[in-house]
Amino acid sequence: MGLNKLLIPLASLLSGLSMMVVATGLMFAAIGAQSASAKFSGLVTGLVMSAYFAGFVYGTYACPKMIRRVGHIRAFATLASLVSALPMFHALWTNALAWGVLRFITGVCLVGLYIVVESWLNVVATTAQRGKVFAAYMMVSGLSMAAGQWLILVGDRFGYVPFAMASILFSFALIPITLTPVSEPEAMEAPRFVLKELFYISPIGVIGTIGSGLLGGAFYSLGHVFGQGVGFSERGIATFMAATILGGAAFQWPVGHLSDKYDRRGVLFWVCALCAGVAALGFYLAREYESSLIVLGIVYGGLSFTVYGLSVAHVNDLIDSEKVLEVSSGLLLMYGIGSTVGPTLAGGVMDWLGPEALMLYFAIVLSLLALSVWVFAPAKYFHPTKSSHKTDYVVMGSGSQAVLQMDPRRPDFQHTNPPPPLVDPGR
Repeated sequence: MGLNKLLIPLASLLSGLSMMVVATGLMFAAIGAQSASAKFSGLVTGLVMSAYFAGFVYGTYACPKMIRRVGHIRAFATLASLVSALPMFHALWTNALAWGVLRFITGVCLVGLYIVVESWLNVVATTAQRGKVFAAYMMVSGLSMAAGQWLILVGDRFGYVPFAMASILFSFALIPITLTPVSEPEAMEAPRFVLKELFYISPIGVIGTIGSGLLGGAFYSLGHVFGQGVGFSERGIATFMAATILGGAAFQWPVGHLSDKYDRRGVLFWVCALCAGVAALGFYLAREYESSLIVLGIVYGGLSFTVYGLSVAHVNDLIDSEKVLEVSSGLLLMYGIGSTVGPTLAGGVMDWLGPEALMLYFAIVLSLLALSVWVFAPAKYFHPTKSSHKTDYVVMGSGSQAVLQMDPRRPDFQHTNPPPPLVDPGR
């Protein structure tokens, strides 16, 4: 498919996907804001938010089976119809248990929709173009999630308006996607890689991926509760959340370039250590100097959002390129598990020590990650490396396993010699 023929279907799919991600970000913001106003404890709010990620993990297994049984189009229509109605059910009942069930169903529906849309993106893009499509997908996802944080400022964030806007966005997202003429892709298989096998390849990669989920799940779920607790205005909360997300996008290239030049284990260690320091400083400043958290949020997001990409890149340095898709799918599942646990853990810490303790939670998780990297990777690895077996750093996000088919590190996209099967004793 030529460039001109690619642009129209690509723009349609990405514009629809963008509205889905904006609606997802808005739902996180709305539930966080209304949980605080409803006097839910941090632990209860964390459990409600964890249900979404639990649904996402369950959906990675259930949705491919559904798609194989009824086809992409019917599965998409069913899931899209359901997910566009779910926000309004949130508006009807301000109840933690009901919201938990709704968030679980939302997670299942969204991962199914991502699988379908990302599979269609694979059909639209040729092999030579998939790397660029992958980069565009990641950029659109990051910017859309940041935009969703700002949308909470429209109307009364404590009423039905945010949920109504999310419902409308989910519905409108279907228009460009359903009007795109795309062939039926092949059905996806559910990931089968087990934790033991992944850990044997690289304990650093597995720990880093789970740790990244612990951080990301807690941030998206409880960032608004944190902002309200430390005294941010409505605009201040939206700015803090969006600035942190955009900081994560801005730091991806320089940190990734550094990890291509130096051993990734060393880069990962220093990213975690420095980010732990930033989070600890945020905990100290949260009550008295909350305005400084906007700048700290940019730096924190810039460092913490690279942990997942660094962890995946390190694992891909150690494996045969034929296993990139399989291993990356397994690591994505590990990220989902971490995201499921993170909001509940962080909510408990916030109940115990106050809302500003979200930053302390981040600092603890990052410190443990840095310690794990230090234990598994001695200091001799923290120097420039000229290894010919390293793969390129690729910006990674937490979509579905379908988008991993566009990962430019796959062997059919590579023009250099693929890395051999390798298990490093210092992994």
